[in-house]
Amino acid sequence: MNITRLDVEHVAKLAKLEFSTEEFAAFSKDFQDIVGMVETLSEVDTTNVEPTYHGNSIINAFREDVAIDSHHQEALLANAPSAEDGYIQVPVIIESEEA
Repeated sequence: MNITRLDVEHVAKLAKLEFSTEEFAAFSKDFQDIVGMVETLSEVDTTNVEPTYHGNSIINAFREDVAIDSHHQEALLANAPSAEDGYIQVPVIIESEEA
């Protein structure tokens, strides 16, 4: 497959990119090299090769869904710089306009 300047211009337009004349020439060559590598891969015989969906053999490790008491409000609020009525106090970041 031969990648032309028109092909590069089309892809650039889809990606909303603008290139100089020199850049179009460079991209045409780069795209041609990439397509050539992909065409080389298509020549490889993969008849008895199982598809690889992931590089690691990941097995789901489920744990039992058990509720535990992990909410220690007093200990959590002790780490806050300022707290009142069970809530962490933060600076006001929204300013309202007076009508």
